Amino acid sequence: MGEGALGVPPLPVTASNEEREARYELVLESVKSVLEGEDDWVAVMATVACLLHEAFEYYHWTGFYQAGPPGDDTLVIGPYQGHMGCLRIPYSRGVCGAAARTKTSQLVPDVSQFPGYIACASSTRSEVVVPVVRSHISFNDGRTPSIPEKLVAVLDVDSDHPAAFTEVDQECLEELCEWLGDHLQLWHKLPKWEPSHLY
Repeated sequence: MGEGALGVPPLPVTASNEEREARYELVLESVKSVLEGEDDWVAVMATVACLLHEAFEYYHWTGFYQAGPPGDDTLVIGPYQGHMGCLRIPYSRGVCGAAARTKTSQLVPDVSQFPGYIACASSTRSEVVVPVVRSHISFNDGRTPSIPEKLVAVLDVDSDHPAAFTEVDQECLEELCEWLGDHLQLWHKLPKWEPSHLY
């Protein structure tokens, strides 16, 4: 298999936790470098999905579902790599829905055992989903208002291998998504939240 944007072959599912950690470090460095100066959230999601998908052989679907309008409780497909994805997922169903509803990561070694699982592809055997949360907004004068965490999207990764993802995958993806959440203000072209959700 050829080398992708990172200049290295995709990491196989048999890779050790140490090898996985090293690869995620390379991905995060590349994400930060490529996105320097970028101000569009769609471009950010597309870039992250691409770099992750090319970095790991066991990533068979890699992408984002964006949170719908406040009160809608539905995820809407965003940029992704892989087969056709589900266009909309309610918070009440599936692994992505659980991550959105609880704002917590979901590590699923066997998707057939997950209650309410939505099969966007019959080949999927395992999955990891991590929320991207806007934790705060800072004003120009340095103030940081006290507001509840706001779900912006979830990062979803599916694999055709059973139990493809380890706690290392989850933790490293959480680090990436936390970085995205902390830098949301840099990407001006975000979905337009109502003013009441900012204060």
